[in-house]
Amino acid sequence: MVNRLRSFILVWIYENIFKMSVTPSASAVSYVIKPVLFIICLVPLVWLVWGAINDTLGANPVEVMTRETGEWVLRFLLITLSITPARKILNLPWLIKLRRMLGLFVFFYAVMHFITYIWFDQYFNWSEIVKDVVKRPFITIGFAAFVLLIPLALTSNKIMIRRLKKNWLVLHKLIYVIAVLGVLHFTWLVKADYLQPVVYFLILLLLLVYRTYIQRNTRSIN
Repeated sequence: MVNRLRSFILVWIYENIFKMSVTPSASAVSYVIKPVLFIICLVPLVWLVWGAINDTLGANPVEVMTRETGEWVLRFLLITLSITPARKILNLPWLIKLRRMLGLFVFFYAVMHFITYIWFDQYFNWSEIVKDVVKRPFITIGFAAFVLLIPLALTSNKIMIRRLKKNWLVLHKLIYVIAVLGVLHFTWLVKADYLQPVVYFLILLLLLVYRTYIQRNTRSIN
């Protein structure tokens, strides 16, 4: 069920967004694509809530909720970082209009991941939480990534873009640091099957190589 859900969401995004050959109108993006994408992005949360209520998450539902919310943070993060390359390579300039919403869903699932950990796993035992953050490296890295996400989420609006000006671009470059920390956090957590961490790492590596390539080309032209 979990794998089918993942496949459905990722295939829908690819087929209906990245593979779309006709440029949609501004109203189609605002009133059709965005609302549908918004609903699709909520599906993982709805599935987890439904599973928790109906006791279908297995013997350790807290572990499932923690793992799934964390993985969806990483998936949405990589999808968000893919927007700019896809926009340029596929010549789909309208994709940029979806980046902010996808980025906010990264933060949304990060908050769900964090709440699951401090509430259902640790029961707000702050002394144990602090010990975990200090003593367990993968939690330290995950916590650092979450903290870095906060200013990005708070400044993801037009008002802050106007106020910060060039500093906004500098601040939002932290998303690449967060992505690296996220992949490390997930890799460190996995104990047996390293296929997923390797896939996430390779996707992130390709995105970083592409970004470096574009930056060098831009500098050489200027």
